[in-house]
Amino acid sequence: MGELTGAEGMAALEEIWSSITSLTENLSDEQWAAPTDCPGWDVKDHLSHIIGTERSMSGDAAPPLDVAAVSHVKNPIGEANERWVVARRGVPGAQVRLEFIEVMAERCRALRTLDAEGFEKVGWSPIGKVPFRVFLEVRAMDCWIHEQDLRLALDRPGGRGGRGEEVSLFRVEQALGQVLGKGVRPPEGTSISLAIDGPFPSRHRYEIVEGRARSIAGATSTATVELDALVYLLRFSGRISSARLLDDRGTVISGDPTLAEAFVGALALMI
Repeated sequence: MGELTGAEGMAALEEIWSSITSLTENLSDEQWAAPTDCPGWDVKDHLSHIIGTERSMSGDAAPPLDVAAVSHVKNPIGEANERWVVARRGVPGAQVRLEFIEVMAERCRALRTLDAEGFEKVGWSPIGKVPFRVFLEVRAMDCWIHEQDLRLALDRPGGRGGRGEEVSLFRVEQALGQVLGKGVRPPEGTSISLAIDGPFPSRHRYEIVEGRARSIAGATSTATVELDALVYLLRFSGRISSARLLDDRGTVISGDPTLAEAFVGALALMI
């Protein structure tokens, strides 16, 4: 796939938000408090985070809480995220879910008012200044990863094969050259192939040419990594360690294991 139109990005978000709403229906207090792979956050915290981001997009200020000492907060974006989460720590999960439903409905109505010019307007995003339609892709990826955090914590697999997973794979693909060229820095002529299995199977091959990683077709590679799309995306988002990825039964390494392991180690880029 290529870049999404604004309407497609909006549709992806609506699909993911609807899936999260269904997933979290009738959870017990124990389920709301279940820990997730996102450091320091339980199931309820993920909904609080998404609520906070969307309220921020609507112009609301984050609660004025001091969270700088929280161990898993590493940067200003993390501090802003944590303020929304901490502010809801004493609120029952079911009530947070109702707020989630209300805020997402408001955001959907707001997004539907945008015209082509609105979707093309350049502004801030976690990946730099981009058109708003690209920011929606980033939001869709973030929300889909959070949905998977919830599903893993609740042992309720799903949410696969839809717009969220497809957009997430596309966004990661844009970063693969950076992972190899800047994160690994292998010698000139080195190449790596990545074979991704799942609802949207794909294969990527990158080669170092004049010091830069370039997408170049080829029959052979210095190293090849075959893995499941969900494991791949969880590693990119920093949810799992490289050891956990390499130990997954769907992961197969061939060729130079040192290069393959270095690539997997550098893969965690998402904030």
